[in-house]
Amino acid sequence: MAEALEELSRALRDRAGEIAGLDVVAGFDGFVDEMISVVEERAALNSYRRVETIAQFAELVAAAAGHSSLREIVLNSVDPGGCAVNFGDGIASLGARLDVFATLGSPRHAAFDALAAKCRSCTSWGSAVGRTLALEFADGKYMLSATSQLAEFDGPLLDQVLADGAFLAACRRARLIAITNWTLYPHMTRCWRRMQRDIFAKLEHRPWFFFDLVDPRVRSKADIRGMLDAMRDFEKYGHVILGVNLNEANAVADVLGIAHAQEQPEPVSRQAHAIREKLGITQVATHCVKIAALADERGTACVAGPFCPKPKKSVGAGDRFNAGFCVGQLLGLPSDQRLLLGAAASGFFVRNARSANAAELADFVAAWAKGQVD
Repeated sequence: MAEALEELSRALRDRAGEIAGLDVVAGFDGFVDEMISVVEERAALNSYRRVETIAQFAELVAAAAGHSSLREIVLNSVDPGGCAVNFGDGIASLGARLDVFATLGSPRHAAFDALAAKCRSCTSWGSAVGRTLALEFADGKYMLSATSQLAEFDGPLLDQVLADGAFLAACRRARLIAITNWTLYPHMTRCWRRMQRDIFAKLEHRPWFFFDLVDPRVRSKADIRGMLDAMRDFEKYGHVILGVNLNEANAVADVLGIAHAQEQPEPVSRQAHAIREKLGITQVATHCVKIAALADERGTACVAGPFCPKPKKSVGAGDRFNAGFCVGQLLGLPSDQRLLLGAAASGFFVRNARSANAAELADFVAAWAKGQVD
């Protein structure tokens, strides 16, 4: 793998100008994320020990059953969130030209100002913005999202926001269109169908469509089937990539009658291949905590990532994987290097709590190749 990483580091340095010429559209979710630690024990006003694992937190919750209980939390930061926002931050930081259309509030919430500064355009659709309480642990995150207001994202809203032609113009430029967060937007399948008819059918080229569903297990199987049928139909207008984490992959597999996978190279790769075949789409990319796998027309690939046991920030890591992977796709990198680029973008993010630019990521990949990444 070291040789592939060295080649990837060189490609990032040599092709930075090409990244700057890539046009990408991202939509449609925007959230304000409150990043929270759960306190296990406080020693002093400025000193506490946090609950380290999700399993430990689950034990605390279970122990409170039948009783009243209280647990202190610490609000670490209020951050811009949502898959479109996080993906957009990752891909714009790498240098691509980005147009964002998402639920950023009206007026746009100040949390999104930093993203807007990186974009060619940053447009808020509607007045609603999502809100997430993100409980962070060493082994993952548990997110609680307020979403009822997101029902505003529907046909009448599309009538309003598509009328000025800005979204169509951006899609006509874009080589990749990222469509994120189906799960928390109750009318999104119908909105996809509307965009297929009124926007994507008008394109004169065939872009990549990258889908990030967000964990769909809270939706009915009938809803998920309808969504998968709509996603499959995007192949009429471009090339579909479904990007999933392992929970999301297993949820899709449930609906398709495919076996669950554990986080091991062969099962994850086999499942990605089966999902791709069943849906009839171009690619399926699965990112896990320690590995990432890809199924495409050439077969499957799987790589190990630069695992970080104590991340500075974990919320948004998967979105940075997707950003790196998509840049690799647009650069035409081989399957394993696309996965490695995604893993590197995620690995940099969890260690630094921010997205990397292309030069920083090239340095990170070079250090990874030498075994110098902690």
